[in-house]
Amino acid sequence: MKKKDDKLRRFISISESHEAFGLPKPQHPLISLVHFNQDNPFNTDMAPIYDILSFYKITFITKNSGKLKYGRDYYDFNDGSMLFFAPNQLVGSTEYNSDTYAYLLLIHPDFFLGYPLAHKIKKYGYFSYAVNEALHLSDQERETMIAILNIMKNELDNRIDEFSQEVIISQIELMLNYVNRFYKRQFITRKNVNNDILQKTEALLDDYLNGGNSANQGVPTVHFLSEQLNISAGYLSDMLRSLIGQSTQQFIHNKLIEKAKEKLSTTQLTVNEIAYELGFEHAQSFSKLFKKKTSQTPLEFRVMFN
Repeated sequence: MKKKDDKLRRFISISESHEAFGLPKPQHPLISLVHFNQDNPFNTDMAPIYDILSFYKITFITKNSGKLKYGRDYYDFNDGSMLFFAPNQLVGSTEYNSDTYAYLLLIHPDFFLGYPLAHKIKKYGYFSYAVNEALHLSDQERETMIAILNIMKNELDNRIDEFSQEVIISQIELMLNYVNRFYKRQFITRKNVNNDILQKTEALLDDYLNGGNSANQGVPTVHFLSEQLNISAGYLSDMLRSLIGQSTQQFIHNKLIEKAKEKLSTTQLTVNEIAYELGFEHAQSFSKLFKKKTSQTPLEFRVMFN
C-alpha cells in the first residue's frame, strides 16, 4: 500500500489527486465528485500531508465524529460543514477519520472556460477564507446542498453528453449562490462573536494610531489587522461589510480620517506633519484621501475651526 507522503506536493490534474487518495480515475478529466460514506469510506492512509492544487476544491462534511487537522491545528467540524479552496492555495494537512462522511468536489478552472462563471467564481471571497472560517450549515441548508450535489453526481456518473457541462455548471453556480446566502446568515447568527471581532479591530487601530506605530511602520494594513486577529483578510472584510457596510480597507481609511480631523482641529501640526504621524509616505497621498472622504482639503477643514 502507498505510504503517506510527508512532503509538499502540487497536483496539476484531478487524476493525480485521485491517485493520491487511492480513488479510481475520474469520469471527467476536469471535474470529479466523490461521496465518502459507509459504502465508500475515506482511506486515511492515502492522502499527502500538504498539497497545492491547480484546481478548485470544495469539501462538504455530512458526518464527522472527531476533529479535522489542518496544518498544525485541530478544528471541530460538526455535521454539515463546507470548506472552499482556490487554485494554487496551500491546502495543508486535513486528516479525516474513517467515520467521516463527505462530498469532495474538484473542479479545474478550464471546466468553466466560455462560461460567465469562469470570471464570477474569482469574486467569491470565501475561497480565500481560512479553514477555521468554514461554513456551518443548518439542517435545512444541509439538505439543499446534498440535493444539488446529488444532481451533479448523477450527471457525472450516468450521462456525460453534450448537455452535461451546462447542466453541471448551472448546479455549481446555484450551489455557490446558496453558499453566499448561507455565509451571510452565518455572519448574523454569530453576531456576538463578530461584534467582539469588530471591537477588537477598532481597538487595534486606535492603539496603532495613538501609540505612534503609524509614524514608524506606515499606514495600518488589512494584512496587519487580519494577522493580529488570527482570521483571514477575506473573512474579516466580508464580516465587516455584513456588520457595518464597510470593507476592512474602508474601515481603516475612515479611522485615518477620523484621527486626521482630530489633529487638524486640536493641534498646530502642519498637514505634512499630520500625514507623517498617520503613516503616509507622501503628504499628497494623505491630502488626496482626505478630500475623497470629506470633499475638503485638510486646510479647508482646518479653516472651519479658526
